[in-house]
Amino acid sequence: MSPAPVILFASLIGCLTAVHAGYVPDDCMNCICYVETGCRMPDPICQMDIHSLSCGPFQLKHSHWLDAHQGGDVPLMNDFQRCAASWTCSRQALNAYMERYAVKSRLGHSPTCQDFSRIHHEGPNGFKSAETVAYWEQVKKCLRGGPEL
Repeated sequence: MSPAPVILFASLIGCLTAVHAGYVPDDCMNCICYVETGCRMPDPICQMDIHSLSCGPFQLKHSHWLDAHQGGDVPLMNDFQRCAASWTCSRQALNAYMERYAVKSRLGHSPTCQDFSRIHHEGPNGFKSAETVAYWEQVKKCLRGGPEL
């Protein structure tokens, strides 16, 4: 038997894995989603939060979407609310935002789920804000319990 089928199969598996892999690890992404909305698409898609509109299963803010949109090569549907209403686009936006702000040069270390969570919750400097610790504790609880999402 020639090695071609094995190589083809291995390449296919690698491609499928790469499609789902993002900057933010899946378990962390899923727990952020779980803490925000129970990982459900909200109806209505957007709700007024304390300071601004929060949309989609990750409760994205327009400012986060803009930063993600301007900082990356992913078009993010060219519309904030349409993107927030899409599971795929929401995840892409969160990943692109983190690729911009949750980086070693800003954090002083390789980013962790704690960094991703705290930055998601309060913006670029959320990783060093005492006000994001309680949010991180909720995400950490999810990670430990491993809810099925």
